[in-house]
Amino acid sequence: MLMKITSEEGGALVETAFSMSLLILLLLGSVEFGRLAYAAIQVNSAAKAAAQYGAQSRTTAADIPGMTSAAQSEYFGGTTLQLISPTATTGTSCTCADTGSAAVCSNNSVTAPACPGSVMEVTITVQTQTSFNPLFHVPGLAGPFTLTGTAKQKVLQ
Repeated sequence: MLMKITSEEGGALVETAFSMSLLILLLLGSVEFGRLAYAAIQVNSAAKAAAQYGAQSRTTAADIPGMTSAAQSEYFGGTTLQLISPTATTGTSCTCADTGSAAVCSNNSVTAPACPGSVMEVTITVQTQTSFNPLFHVPGLAGPFTLTGTAKQKVLQ
C-alpha cells in the first residue's frame, strides 16, 4: 500500500535551515574582509610611522633599525612586519629646492655643492610588508595574502 504524502509540515524549517547557513556564510565572509581591511590599514600606518621617525633628521633617515622598530610598534602584529625600503642604498632621493632637479644625496661638499645657491631636499620612501593569514580558507583563493604599505616624507634639515 502506498501512501501519498501531501502534508507540508516542516517545509518552513528546511527553508530556515538553508537560509541561516547562507546568512552565516555571508557573515563570516564579511568578518574576514573586515580583518583584511584592518590589517591593510595597519600596514600603511606602520609605513607612515617609520617615515615620520626617519624624517626627523638625516641621521634618523639612515637609522634603519630605528625605523623598523617604529613600524613594528605601530603594527598590531608586531615583529611579523618587515621593512622593505629604505635600505642602505635605496629609499632616499634628493632634489634641489629651487629647480626640483635630482641631486646626488652623498654630495655634501662645501666647495662643490650638489645644489649651488639652493638647499638640497631629502625625501625618504618607506615600504612595509607583512603576510595576512585568513581564519577561513576559501577554495580557489590563494592564501596567505601579502600586504604592502608605502609612505613618503621629506626629511627635516
